[in-house]
Amino acid sequence: MSLPEAVVAGVAPSWDELRSRLGVTGDFPPEVAAEADAVARAPRWPDLDRTDIPLLTVDPEGSRDLDQALAIERGPAGYRVHYAIADVAAFVTAGGAVDAEAHRRGVTVYAPDRNVALHPEVLSTGAASLLPGQDRPALLWTMDLDAGGELVRTDVRRARVRSRRQYAYPEVQGLLGSGTAGEDLRLLAEVGRLRQARAADRGAVHLPTPEQEVAAGADGRLHLLFRAPLPCEAWNAEISLLTGMAAARTMLAGGVGLLRTLPPPVPDEVASVRRSALALGVPWPDGVPYAQVISALDPDQPAAAAVLTFAARLLRGAAYAAFDGAPPAQPLHSAVAAPYAHCTAPLRRLADRYVGEVCVALVAGRDVPQWARDALPLLPAEMAGAAHRAQAVERAVVDLAEAVVLAPRAGETFEAVVVEIGESHGVIQLREPAVRARCDGPRLPLGRPVRVVLASVDLAAGKVGFRLA
Repeated sequence: MSLPEAVVAGVAPSWDELRSRLGVTGDFPPEVAAEADAVARAPRWPDLDRTDIPLLTVDPEGSRDLDQALAIERGPAGYRVHYAIADVAAFVTAGGAVDAEAHRRGVTVYAPDRNVALHPEVLSTGAASLLPGQDRPALLWTMDLDAGGELVRTDVRRARVRSRRQYAYPEVQGLLGSGTAGEDLRLLAEVGRLRQARAADRGAVHLPTPEQEVAAGADGRLHLLFRAPLPCEAWNAEISLLTGMAAARTMLAGGVGLLRTLPPPVPDEVASVRRSALALGVPWPDGVPYAQVISALDPDQPAAAAVLTFAARLLRGAAYAAFDGAPPAQPLHSAVAAPYAHCTAPLRRLADRYVGEVCVALVAGRDVPQWARDALPLLPAEMAGAAHRAQAVERAVVDLAEAVVLAPRAGETFEAVVVEIGESHGVIQLREPAVRARCDGPRLPLGRPVRVVLASVDLAAGKVGFRLA
């Protein structure tokens, strides 16, 4: 979410209060900072040297916490994908101060004013980050694909690596669009498209959630806009998804690990998103599965972008499932349409460090380290708490953006559709701007168009309230 600097500064106390209430603290305790400084200077280097692989990173502009670097080769039967993941365990010792603090935090939490990192910056944006031109310890995944993009072989082991170049998404898209990209980026596009086709074959949900931003329009008002992700962002994400699927397959075969699971969406939630889509003029014929509709939406279209944002609620219920012996009763991630694991962002997500450790051991035919095995049963609850805190901050950002855009229009009447109902209030979908909000009043007509009045705006709380006109 992008907000004007003046808006961010004006509500800074609200962000601090929210973070404090959620237990999201920015400063690291002195013992954590001291340990991080020490281990940053003395990582555990692996014996294998693969600095010969011409790795590159592709990330948002200005990123410094670089978890992944990739290199793709064309082979006689398909493709070989090298995917290096920052080896956080080369710096963090189980039971140490940095490890304990990472377990308390769980994830990096992002907000418009500042981010609260999982690890001290000396590691997350320094010694452990796969910055260009720097030797780094990594978990090097090597995945062979056939000519159609299907995974046929997986290997992962510790290695010393060196990224050659850091790219930002706009730069990559520009090079590909102008025909001046090198073979490395052209192969990313080629393999990314093949993996997208394989995802469609599986029935996976393609959810290119657009980035929301608030910007001034020609009329002098602030408007809620949606920035569609670039195609290269989706191709890059496919490599991460491929690795997560390879990790899940490895752990299920080995009988121990941590999966990221997601049950199919609740029908009532699908119906609510469908009502929002129809209210915004986005076609959704009766009987057409949500995955088919959502995956076909064009995020460059404002109404479709809004629906994609709302459709993220269909991914509720995602959880971590640890197992040691029998696999989970429900091992699938319904949006991926396959077993899946988080393993590609260990600088920003605690669970990924443990998945990587399990996979390295299993592929090498060694016992999983006891420190990793002991932590597995605890991680689902730890990650659920971390996700709750991060989502609360993210929801507050969206609420603030909507309040900022609507504040000058208090008292105005809007066209809307009722998309959810309760005993004393419901949820409406405005046609313009594309906002979902609470509307007070009993017996609201579900699925019907209504005229509503913006009755209240509380910028400090990031809340708006409507009533029937």
